[in-house]
Amino acid sequence: QVQLVNTGGGSVQSGGSLRLSCVYSGRIFSRYCMGWFRQAPGKEREAVARTSSDGTSMYADSVKGRFTISQDNSKNTLYLQMDSLKPEDTAMYYCAALFVAYDYMCFNPDYEYNFWGQGTQVTVSS
Repeated sequence: QVQLVNTGGGSVQSGGSLRLSCVYSGRIFSRYCMGWFRQAPGKEREAVARTSSDGTSMYADSVKGRFTISQDNSKNTLYLQMDSLKPEDTAMYYCAALFVAYDYMCFNPDYEYNFWGQGTQVTVSS
């Protein structure tokens, strides 16, 4: 079992920055996926940024060049650095994890992440 705890949300003006953190604990297998997802009111949840155990990362087109996913294994922490924030980035953000047999599964929508943090709200005002 894996536990994920989100921190770092808040309110910021358009153009500002925030960094989200996700501390994970429990048994982490050698081949894993970790990612950030978001859900705005009335919208479906979407994958924002994902990373696999081989270091590959992928981003939603809407955040490319503005968001950066990173990981500090010494602190068991996953980060999402969000720069140049826009009002349309307003959402509840969740970190998530999945253990897989192959790294490509991290980026394939057929494989759903099954460990989730509690979420943290990000609000960007214009």
